[in-house]
Amino acid sequence: MTPDAPGGRIHSSDPFATPEQDRSPVRRLRGRLAASVTLWTAPGPYGLTVSSMLVADGDPGRVLGLIDEESELWAAVESTGRFAVAPLGQGDRQLADRFAGLMPAPGGLFATGSWSPTEYGPVPAHVGAWAGCRLASSRDCGWALLVEGVLETVTLDGAEEPLIHYRGRYR
Repeated sequence: MTPDAPGGRIHSSDPFATPEQDRSPVRRLRGRLAASVTLWTAPGPYGLTVSSMLVADGDPGRVLGLIDEESELWAAVESTGRFAVAPLGQGDRQLADRFAGLMPAPGGLFATGSWSPTEYGPVPAHVGAWAGCRLASSRDCGWALLVEGVLETVTLDGAEEPLIHYRGRYR
């Protein structure tokens, strides 16, 4: 590092980032939409960080999310027909990165932290809110799989500030 570089860094930006003119306008638009960061889990256990999701009110309520159809999570959801969704809070950045595959997970994704077992998949013991879902449908949607789940159980204990993802960073 050079002492005269901004912030003591060699580069002021990521030298491996895709140049601005080569970036997908669709991804850039999606990046400008703030999204709550959630953890989806399934029996096995398997899990994946998901921020492209929404909850639809109704009778019954539903959860819709975009996930990687080649993920271990999808294989478990498809096999068991159920999954859990837990909104993550401000203190869950490393947890979110671990389940997104951005951080090493020695011993496996569930090796650290405390987990509460549920029939839908384990949920972090410290989260106050989570939902248990039954798989209703799935279909290709862009480069992802649109997964629809029917809300079968909702737990709402506490009210932690949500972890938000915006323009490639947590807020």
